[in-house]
Amino acid sequence: MAVKTDRLEARLSPEDRARIERAAAASGMSVSTFVVGAAVFRADEVIAAATTTLVPADYFDDLLAALDEPDAAPGLTKAAKRARRNPRLTR
Repeated sequence: MAVKTDRLEARLSPEDRARIERAAAASGMSVSTFVVGAAVFRADEVIAAATTTLVPADYFDDLLAALDEPDAAPGLTKAAKRARRNPRLTR
């Protein structure tokens, strides 16, 4: 477990503080542990939403089908033939 050395402060209303203290007590945690856990959980949700791309299932299925059946690549075919005729290009 990493050593905890950083601090984070926040200003809140007395009502919000009371709610947080009540929730921490109901969870059997200290206020600090409860707040850090809730903040980290929410941070993970936000990061996941910001870094994940969701597409409809049919779009994803079409993408996989396209990857399984690639289009012809005439330029690549020409380059491969040229490389076979010129051994210097294959090294």
